[in-house]
Amino acid sequence: MNIQVKETSKSFDQIEVIRHVDLTIMSGEICCLLGPSSSGKTTLIRLMIGAIAPSKGTIHIGETLMPDMKLLNDIGFMPQNNALYEDLTAEDNLKFFGSLYKLERQVLKQRIEEVLKIVELTAHRHKRVHAFSGGMKKRLSLAISILHKPKVLFLDEPTVGIDPILRREIWRQFHQIKQDGTTIVVSTHVMDEVVECDRAALIYNGALIEYDTVDKLLAKTETGRVEELFILAADQQKGGDPR
Repeated sequence: MNIQVKETSKSFDQIEVIRHVDLTIMSGEICCLLGPSSSGKTTLIRLMIGAIAPSKGTIHIGETLMPDMKLLNDIGFMPQNNALYEDLTAEDNLKFFGSLYKLERQVLKQRIEEVLKIVELTAHRHKRVHAFSGGMKKRLSLAISILHKPKVLFLDEPTVGIDPILRREIWRQFHQIKQDGTTIVVSTHVMDEVVECDRAALIYNGALIEYDTVDKLLAKTETGRVEELFILAADQQKGGDPR
């Protein structure tokens, strides 16, 4: 499913935190929302999933104008902070969230087996989550977000706070999910992760400063590092250019 964000802005207490964002995310691609902390990435994801409504502009997922409760079963969301029940086992967490999606018993049973295998937690299915490492909690959160086979998957800073080896493994899992045709939107402040994506939206101070395929964005730099584009944007804003 395509995602179309048209001239979207969001204000809180008359302070504009998302400013005139306009982009189209193509179906079946991984799109990275890249930017420093507090740049507006999480707010933009909340707008796209329909958790909050824009102050200006429109957002469509497929043909559906967001927010729309009827589309929730087509959306998967992995928040930055793990939304897990730590006194329950991994399997019981999956059963609980599966019931929220109203998955039939046999379908849910099969999907639990599949997602535990994807995130390599099958051997830990009966362990209570409070005994999990931070990386294991991340992987369980990912399993929950894909349990109902969403058409669009939103991942908010999914690799923050984890070691480089696990980060590489999690990105391998994202690419595996993409192969099933899922559109993936992932936010990160880790600049090197841009190369894992098909397209990247560079967010700075609530504004979209660049949006293109990763190859084309890197071709605009002298060093092949996307940080250059943020430095340029910062210099432009200091000079009075709001975009």
